[in-house]
Amino acid sequence: MTGLKIGLGLAVVALVALAVAVGVTMSSLPSFDQLKTSQNGQMIRVHAQDGTVLVSLGPSYGQWLRFDQIPQVMKDAMISVEDRRFRYHPGVDPIGILRSVEVRAQRGHWRQGGSTITQQLARNVFLTNNKTWSRKLREGVVALALERRFSKDQILELYLNKVYFGGGSYGIDAASRKFFGHGADHLSLAEAAIIAGLVKAPSNYSPTADAQAAVGRAGVVLETMVETGAISHAEAAAANPEAVRLAPEPKQNSVRYFTDWALPQLDTLIDDQTDPLDVWTTLDLNMQRSADRAIHADTPAGLQGALVAMERDGAVRAMVGGRDYIASIYNRATQAQRQPGSAWKLFVYLAAIEAGHKPDEAIVDEPVTINGWSPRNDERTYSGQINIRTAFAFSLNTVAAKLGQMVGFETVADMARRFGITTPINTHPSMVLGTSDVRLIDMVRAFAEIDNQGVAVTPYAITKVVGPDNRVLYEHAAPEPRVLVAPWVAAEMTDLLQTAVNTGTARAAQIGRPVAGKTGTTSSNKDGWFLGFSSGLTTGIWMGRDDARPNPGLYGGRAPAHAFADFMREAVANRPVTPFQTGVTLPEWQLEPDDEAYYGAPDSGIPTLEGNGQAVMPERPADGTDGDPGAPLPDPSISSPGRRAPRAAPPPADDDDWQGPPPPPVNNGPTGAHLDERWLDSVLGRNAAPPSGRR
Repeated sequence: MTGLKIGLGLAVVALVALAVAVGVTMSSLPSFDQLKTSQNGQMIRVHAQDGTVLVSLGPSYGQWLRFDQIPQVMKDAMISVEDRRFRYHPGVDPIGILRSVEVRAQRGHWRQGGSTITQQLARNVFLTNNKTWSRKLREGVVALALERRFSKDQILELYLNKVYFGGGSYGIDAASRKFFGHGADHLSLAEAAIIAGLVKAPSNYSPTADAQAAVGRAGVVLETMVETGAISHAEAAAANPEAVRLAPEPKQNSVRYFTDWALPQLDTLIDDQTDPLDVWTTLDLNMQRSADRAIHADTPAGLQGALVAMERDGAVRAMVGGRDYIASIYNRATQAQRQPGSAWKLFVYLAAIEAGHKPDEAIVDEPVTINGWSPRNDERTYSGQINIRTAFAFSLNTVAAKLGQMVGFETVADMARRFGITTPINTHPSMVLGTSDVRLIDMVRAFAEIDNQGVAVTPYAITKVVGPDNRVLYEHAAPEPRVLVAPWVAAEMTDLLQTAVNTGTARAAQIGRPVAGKTGTTSSNKDGWFLGFSSGLTTGIWMGRDDARPNPGLYGGRAPAHAFADFMREAVANRPVTPFQTGVTLPEWQLEPDDEAYYGAPDSGIPTLEGNGQAVMPERPADGTDGDPGAPLPDPSISSPGRRAPRAAPPPADDDDWQGPPPPPVNNGPTGAHLDERWLDSVLGRNAAPPSGRR
């Protein structure tokens, strides 16, 4: 009995406290006219690096519709799907709360929120979306106060004119004009169902982002309206949301992929969510235009393409997340997770170099089996004794597997994580060939960290945020340097990456100045990659289909490498030509005053084999055309004096299907096959006496 009295006493105290809280809140509420004229939402102007306004984002408000101007189908649709007992509860629905608790008990997580229309209005106008019990309690108090202060019709009028429907649209009139091209005062039943369905998740059910999802959600709204008696089965069947014509979207370009990635970062940088903001970003408009051109020109028909270009300090200068932002806002540069193929060998060779292996170290290309897995080179040939630099240049799978086994597959995974790969990594032997999914931006970051001499790089987009009165709310500051690998490890990795571009699978990526990079192609040609850096800029390209279907003819050394070259020629055109710390040294027969063999003509000077197995170096013709009658004359537009523009070379296949001659086996006694030393010199780009010191 005593416990019952205590419980009743506490309940009375709680009710009195609630009544006092509601009374105080009600007295502080704005008037109905004040609420009609107030706006919610934040205006944001996004600037490029040079100050150009890329896009202005923020709330869009249509005409305020009085209660009697709002179509009845719109009122019925919203009440049916969001709060069918709206006319009967006091602002908080006890039945809805009990159902939510019951679902929580049955399923172990919250599925139904139980929020009424009045609570949603309270949250949207006066509170935040923070999912905390204190916010939920305040929401209930404000909702009870609203119901004491305003009529049900006034609350519904406020709600329908102020609730957020996605795409920057607040209120049904703004949403109707955005999606259907006309005001909300004459919405059809199907259109009203689409708009009512947006409130639950505006981004998921937006008809411009996912028309099928919007139609499906509208069907749910119509079924609910039938259940509540708002419409008949016949009316629901005749509505046909699929036949609704959408207003054409204003033309957008690939800049929106960048801004969609950049703006969510504001939540972690500043607390201001109401004042108008000017956001200054790292985007270089000229590079962005070049990136657009390269992706559209070089991506094969029917495929998607993505590009990220990043400075050594992590500043993202260009980003293309797909061929058409209007057709698909899905950002393949930052969201898609795809297998990188042999581009993953970056981490295999990094782990090997750190473990003490050297680019000039001899290794045997031969059949190998690891735990029942037998990788092969695509040509199904083996070159015998070569060195690690050659194996990397021609992306030999057997050698990558050997190195992975030597250093340990977990060590390779740890190296990838160290360099910023955040997606799950498997440690099966086949992982050395890139069987773990990655994001393009993470791979670009890893290559940028090699260009940054092994120091960590954090991608960023926002340099400064300015609020009202030119008040600086945030300014980017360089983080403390964090060394990932010793500088000599990064230098020797750069040595290998240069060789891949100079003589290996990545020759199509040559741009007339030093380039280091790596190709990647996945099984059945589902994905093609190229990642590389030059003159302080790192760029990554991915091409493929969203559904991961095979793409015959797609190799990293073809379309992606060409897109890289087309973009980088323009992107770094005004930057000084900066050699790497480890320069590629060419044999004497390739050295010319214009360094032709390094800066252009990727197929020049390939040796042939005579019957005795000895490599014979071709003589350089006196006219400097590499013996090609179609070779162009020297181009005076190339910045370096005396250097010719690189002519279009036959696109080399990628690492898994290199069409050029593999290093030829030459029998030389019972010790096994190995290569003629002069052939090695030609492929590796070295003189008989390699430069001293660490490469």
